[in-house]
Amino acid sequence: MNTPDLALGAVWYLVFLFSTTCHEAAHALVAKLGGDMTAAEGGQVTLNPIPHIRRSPFGMVVVPILSFALGGWMIGWASAPFSPQWQHEHPRRSAWMALAGPVANFALVILTGIAIRSGLAAGYFRAPEFVRGYSRVVMPAGSGEPTFLTSGLSILFSLNVLLGAFNLLPVPPLDGHAGIMALMPEGAARRYLDWVKQSSNFALLGLVIAWTLFDRIFQPIFLFALRTLYSGVHSG
Repeated sequence: MNTPDLALGAVWYLVFLFSTTCHEAAHALVAKLGGDMTAAEGGQVTLNPIPHIRRSPFGMVVVPILSFALGGWMIGWASAPFSPQWQHEHPRRSAWMALAGPVANFALVILTGIAIRSGLAAGYFRAPEFVRGYSRVVMPAGSGEPTFLTSGLSILFSLNVLLGAFNLLPVPPLDGHAGIMALMPEGAARRYLDWVKQSSNFALLGLVIAWTLFDRIFQPIFLFALRTLYSGVHSG
C-alpha cells in the first residue's frame, strides 16, 4: 500500500467515523427524547466518536481498516444501547429511534449534495464523465486528480447513501426491522417484538439475507442518487 493509498485510507476513515457517529448519536438522541436515557447515560448523545469507539472497537476500528486494506473501501458498525423494557412499553417510539440513524445518513447525503452543487456552480468542481469508485463522485475543476476535498465529499456522499439504504432493510438486526413498527398498532408491534426475541438466531440469517439482497439493489439506488445529484449538469 503506497502513500496515496494511505492518504485515501485516512480520508475514508475520517468520513466513516463521522458518518457512523452521526448515525449512532441520532439513535441516542431520539431515544432520549422518547424517554429512554440508556444511551444518553452512556455518553452517546454526542458527535465525539470516542464513546462510540469504546463501545464498539472492533466494528469502529478493526473492521473498517481491514475492509479498506482488502477491498479499497470501508464498512463497519457501532451500536447505541437502549432499554428492552422501554422498547416493549413504547414500540412506536423505539421505531422512531431506529429510523433516526438512517435519517441522519440521508441528511448527510443531502448536505453533501448541496456542497457539491455549490462547488459546481462556483466553478471549483466538475462532474466526472464516469464515476469510477466511491471516492470519485466529484472532481476538481482544474486538475485531473482528486483532491482531499473532492475525495472527502465523494466518500461522504457515497458512504451515507450506502449506510442509510442498507440499514433500512427490514430484517433483524438492521434498523429497518424496528422501523416498520411505526406502521403498526402498539399491540401488534409488541407481538412482533416478542416474535423477534424468540427467533434470536434470525439475526445472523437476517444479515446474510440483507447482504445478499443489498448486493443486488444498491447499484440502482446509487445510480439514482448520482442522477439526482447531477440533474441538469453536464459531465466534464
